[in-house]
Amino acid sequence: MDMSQEHEGPSMALIVRKDLRLSAGKVAVQCSHAAVSCALIARKHEPRLMERWHSSGGRKISLAVDSLDLLKELMIKAKSAGLITHMVKDAGHTEIPPGTITVLGIGPAPKSSINALTGELKPY
Repeated sequence: MDMSQEHEGPSMALIVRKDLRLSAGKVAVQCSHAAVSCALIARKHEPRLMERWHSSGGRKISLAVDSLDLLKELMIKAKSAGLITHMVKDAGHTEIPPGTITVLGIGPAPKSSINALTGELKPY
């Protein structure tokens, strides 16, 4: 597979709330929760897409939003587009209260679908 084909493979977006001011370690763990959950959903409901995503390198992008409202808005748009989503709610053992929504995972999905939803967001 050449690089141009790989670059066009499915992608996953991990969208982090900047307003929570989480530590780098906390963000890494919350993004990991989102990625694993999305991958498990994909494996169960979209196995061919999951295989394409995995075999093309499992591309992920980390993006930022400024508020819970923006995160929820993105989730509604992603769900209505038929994309895999997972919203991470923290257990509350460390930095933030239990049940705090921290990260939204979208995908794996076609890169164009991810870009259509998240094109305005800045990298985290």
